[in-house]
Amino acid sequence: MPVSPAYRPDPHFQELGSEFWDPVQAEAFPKTILRFRNERAAATVGLDTLTDEEWIAHFGRFEPLARNLDPPLAQRYHGHQFRVYNPDLGDGRGFTFAQMREAGTSRLLDLGTKGSGRTPWSRTADGRLTLKGGIREVLATAMLEALGVPTSRSFSLIETGEDLERGDEPSPTRSSVLVRLSWSHIRFGSFQRHAFFEQPDRIGALVDHVIANYYPELAGANDRPAALLHAVVGRSARLAARWMAAGFVHGVLNTDNMNITGESFDYGPYRFLPYNDPNFTAAYFDHAGLYSFGRQPEAVFWNLQQLAGALSLATAVEPLVEALNAFGTAYREELTAAMLARLGVRRLSAEADAPLVQAMFRAIAEGGERLRWEPFFFDWFCGGAERALAGPRSDLYAQPGFVEFRQRLAAFEPERPARLADPYFARPEPEELLVGEIEALWARIAEADDWSAFEAKLVSIEVARRAWGFETQEAYAGAAPAG
Repeated sequence: MPVSPAYRPDPHFQELGSEFWDPVQAEAFPKTILRFRNERAAATVGLDTLTDEEWIAHFGRFEPLARNLDPPLAQRYHGHQFRVYNPDLGDGRGFTFAQMREAGTSRLLDLGTKGSGRTPWSRTADGRLTLKGGIREVLATAMLEALGVPTSRSFSLIETGEDLERGDEPSPTRSSVLVRLSWSHIRFGSFQRHAFFEQPDRIGALVDHVIANYYPELAGANDRPAALLHAVVGRSARLAARWMAAGFVHGVLNTDNMNITGESFDYGPYRFLPYNDPNFTAAYFDHAGLYSFGRQPEAVFWNLQQLAGALSLATAVEPLVEALNAFGTAYREELTAAMLARLGVRRLSAEADAPLVQAMFRAIAEGGERLRWEPFFFDWFCGGAERALAGPRSDLYAQPGFVEFRQRLAAFEPERPARLADPYFARPEPEELLVGEIEALWARIAEADDWSAFEAKLVSIEVARRAWGFETQEAYAGAAPAG
């Protein structure tokens, strides 16, 4: 059987009409070598029963899935790139391939591509994805999911047998096509495009589509654009807080790289923090540090302002401003919740929670370059002072700069302390994903076609995901409450 009973196709994007997309076809690649398939994600949409040959047919040659989109659709959108407006954007190397319902939640999910070939929006680009870029995205999504960040899931990676020329990689370099499973690919820039052309009716149609398919609880709202913005503000605040808790730097927070469901996606020059540094940047071309670690909440809010500007063509300004004004409070609350979750402790009270997080940041700053980001949370998970003070960083934690943090943390109860019985927490060091390791993994593939370290890394990240158990906490649930 090619698909399981859990496969529930439900394509809706084409209903918006041809002003929102262009029908396209994938390139015919010289080779289709399966390098990664996400069995756990596939099971949630009923595609885990595909054979490898069927998988390659659908996600390497892009033969349509039953009762789904045919042909695929490249989305039209605009966006601010490093705060400069670009009206020449759109899906330039990808398309929406299929939509289906998720088992257990009934969320509408997209299968979207990256590197599937040229589209009307490719401009001078070749529409391809390097194999290294695909590998980096697979690793990013696995690690972010393990750390409780709402993220797209890398669904499939297939090597395609072409030699690509790139200015930021030794070339020629190998090619690939990635398929990601996402909770919508509709971007802030999707609204901006129709605002640019002064088409309030199409903004209204997009609002209605998003509410019907992603925010049905807003169906009865009197002011639908403002209600939608309020919900997106809440989800975006949550996403920004989760990035900060994970020590993650996205690198390219343009308005076309933020979607309306508050789910992180499209990973290019990302980095995970080696140690706390608000000025740490991921993109080598971000010379001004616009999207540095510490400025990510600011960048998210600025992008929300641009979304509000587009929505202002369809409603009054005042309720949009009110929705935007909720971001600061929402972000602070989400950051507190995310940091307490990373520490593995239960919330105590508003009077105690925020001061603990503030003391934690001061302690991390005191550690400086001596204290890596991920080991700090590993050491103190579930309030584990005994583990931390007996571990490899015990001398650092005994310093005066950690006294207040230790005292405040002692008042909190661990959240599900049974997690500490997992063998993962007997390790001296946690799972990390720093850039040096990614480069080493790629070097083995590039030089010897040795995939063993990459595959082992994914297994190790999965071990960490199960040990942390963030997905079972309400604060880290994929379908976060709106607003």
